Amino acid sequence: MLILQRKKGESIVLGDDIIVSVSDVGADWVKLAIDAPPKVKVLRSELIEAARANREAADGKATITDIKKLLKGGRE
Repeated sequence: MLILQRKKGESIVLGDDIIVSVSDVGADWVKLAIDAPPKVKVLRSELIEAARANREAADGKATITDIKKLLKGGRE
């Protein structure tokens, strides 16, 4: 894993055509602007986790505890 430090207005380039810029910074949050081609999927990790949990629930693999955790936003 690579960890970079960027300030507001600075960016990083991934590959040849993806630019991630720091748009704004708060006390406990960062707003990122992502410029990527339409073919590149950009998703928040919690949406990927919610989709996984939803599939597991539909398959009967998720427990009630898993579903409660998901509904609480990942907090116990």
